[in-house]
Amino acid sequence: MAKETIWIEDGVELLTPREMGRADTLAVERGVSSLALMEAAGRAVADGARRLVPPGARVGVLCGPGNNGGDGFVAARYLKRASYDVRLFLLGDRSDLKGDAAEMARRFDGPVRPLDPFQLESLHLVIDALFGAGLTRPLEGRAAEAVAAVADAGTPVLAVDVPSGLDGETGAVIGPVLRAVETVTFFRAKPGHVLHPGRGYCGTVRIADIGIPRTVLGDIGSTAFLNAPPLWRDAYRWPSADGHKYTRGHALVVSGPAEATGAARLGARGALRAGAGLVTVASPLDAVSVNAMHLTAIMLRPFEAPEGLAILLEDTRKNAVLMGPGAGIGEAPRRLVETALRSSAAVVLDADALTSFAADLPRLRQAIGGRAAPVVLTPHDGEFARLFGSVPGSRLARARHGAAESGAVVLLKGADTVIAEPGGRAAITANAPPWLATAGAGDVLGGFVTGLLAQGMPAFEAAAAAAWLHGEAAQAFGPGLIAEDLPEQLPPVLSRLLHGGT
Repeated sequence: MAKETIWIEDGVELLTPREMGRADTLAVERGVSSLALMEAAGRAVADGARRLVPPGARVGVLCGPGNNGGDGFVAARYLKRASYDVRLFLLGDRSDLKGDAAEMARRFDGPVRPLDPFQLESLHLVIDALFGAGLTRPLEGRAAEAVAAVADAGTPVLAVDVPSGLDGETGAVIGPVLRAVETVTFFRAKPGHVLHPGRGYCGTVRIADIGIPRTVLGDIGSTAFLNAPPLWRDAYRWPSADGHKYTRGHALVVSGPAEATGAARLGARGALRAGAGLVTVASPLDAVSVNAMHLTAIMLRPFEAPEGLAILLEDTRKNAVLMGPGAGIGEAPRRLVETALRSSAAVVLDADALTSFAADLPRLRQAIGGRAAPVVLTPHDGEFARLFGSVPGSRLARARHGAAESGAVVLLKGADTVIAEPGGRAAITANAPPWLATAGAGDVLGGFVTGLLAQGMPAFEAAAAAAWLHGEAAQAFGPGLIAEDLPEQLPPVLSRLLHGGT
């Protein structure tokens, strides 16, 4: 499997193919030559090829009929000058090329072969410049045959913009598609680079600066971002020299009954490691002794029924609440959630707290509506579907739908966790390793969110930071991870973040 890495050299905005086209247009309007943009793009692709194979290697450049093909012609020209054995294959007739692509084809001083799947063997590298991120239909004919031939040969692929056959907006595979070891894209990454399954086809994604002014982003107004520290670092609450535990917030985690207490303790440990000054587990009476045997720095308070939880939340210093892990499903958990939502605390709803409203989203929406303090919902795909039903489109579209429908920030958990707020701003997380799929990991994530909210981070930034820290903690531990390991990996991750690392 190709390694999945996003190299960020500038901003974390994600641009849809349409927005990227707008960026190109705005750059030209501001005096940047479109030929200069294509020249820089092709040169970046050639640089990518030089990272992968040495001079003298046989490089097949597969060019399509549009601007992606033009980028391929430029890359072929640079590689030929650098003593590579370049074989350029064109889908279609050279006479049909238009605009900048036609000009770059004219500047290429080597033979142009028709795209022939039978000639794509014995290559050391294939540069895929057939189609870009805007493709919305399956590959067919010679293009599909070429993809199959390259796959059969097992030749490493360097993709231009996105692997051909991949939807750059949704990450959907829309037919035959090449799997790249590296993808070179331009100015900003696309959602399809980080959403699955597309992310698994892109390999390492490198974002090349081709001369588009950063100022065009203000006119585009993109609302999708790669979840990385530049997105939320300024909102992160580091301890101050004159601070103390009470200025770091007090997180309350509501436990389930005696037979289901572990999930709440995982969440509480996560909240404490995430920096909350104090953390309390609110425990049903039958679970107090069980919880007491396992808690040290985390405090314990018994409660009985919604009225008891309301009394605990009358202390407004308890400013963030996590509900749902191990809570059980039914009317009793629904009433506890409504009690928490009537308080002044920020509320994180996970697991059973969400499933309990599966048949009654309007009731949850009414409880959320109008409150000043933030609400974050943290469903996985199954919980999301039970709460919101079947929502078409990508995970990005589904998370945005859930946020708009609920009035809360939605953190849709998965290998490509998406965070969305009701206004449409969204972030896609790309650092979760596969071993993070383990029982209890989501409870720890809920604790991370709650701990950051307790410290005063805004809801969207807190959810995004928690998801990123969650992934980094899992990366730091490695294979064999269990949920209890995650909070203990957070200190070195936070240390790197404090000193400017990512």
